[in-house]
Amino acid sequence: MSEKNKVQEFFKLGEFGNYFTRVFQKPDPNKPSNFNLRMMHGINKISIVMFLIAIIVWIIKRVI
Repeated sequence: MSEKNKVQEFFKLGEFGNYFTRVFQKPDPNKPSNFNLRMMHGINKISIVMFLIAIIVWIIKRVI
């Protein structure tokens, strides 16, 4: 296996990782949706954004 393939395999997101990019896309109008599902995705968006902000603040504190 070449070095490039090893790096690609290491950073492969998979189904769980792809959710983080899918959650910020517009919903598919052909799929059924209800209030509970929309709220769940909304809370997940807030959680992901807060987590990323916390990681950035933590990294800045460690560097400075």
